[in-house]
Amino acid sequence: MTLRPRIQTLSTLACAGLLLAACATPGSYTSQAKVAPYRETIDLGGRLSVNYQKDGNPETISVKFAWAQVPGRIDLDLATPLGQTVARISVTPGSATLTQANQAPRAAADIDSLTRQTLGWSLPVAGLRDWVQGYATDASGARFAASPVRHSVTTDDGWRLRFVSWQDPDAARPVPRRIDAERSATASADALAIRIVLDPQP
Repeated sequence: MTLRPRIQTLSTLACAGLLLAACATPGSYTSQAKVAPYRETIDLGGRLSVNYQKDGNPETISVKFAWAQVPGRIDLDLATPLGQTVARISVTPGSATLTQANQAPRAAADIDSLTRQTLGWSLPVAGLRDWVQGYATDASGARFAASPVRHSVTTDDGWRLRFVSWQDPDAARPVPRRIDAERSATASADALAIRIVLDPQP
């Protein structure tokens, strides 16, 4: 074999290797196993990164969260990466309470509008209740259950969800690790993008 054919062969092998590496990037999953059945009682932790508009200017905030859910109630703590509490939220059917440091609790029927008024961005707790377990209600009103290969959906209230990565994509019941949620601006709400990264579950 002459030098030129040998170089061409090595180049071909290198290209093939790059293609295989690209196919093996995180998120290129093959498991069709759906998430575990929905649980009414669950404790989760993780991080939220929120991109939103404030007074017409783009803003970003990153917080840690602790999510405690039992039938009929959700308690959600938001804290800075250093552990300083940003807000404590409690949601029950028909009511929501938000408490910030050195401030009296504020209550409302709608947690989305309450967080928008107090934090500057709306936290879709009702949606998150499903999303963190790999579920959603799609644009037609049907129940959506995510899997590593069926990982995108537009919800009935206009959120575009992508279940980007999984704790163990090959598990019999995979658990979401990262979820990206985006909502376009409407007449009553600004555009919003939320990245959710869940800590490993025991």
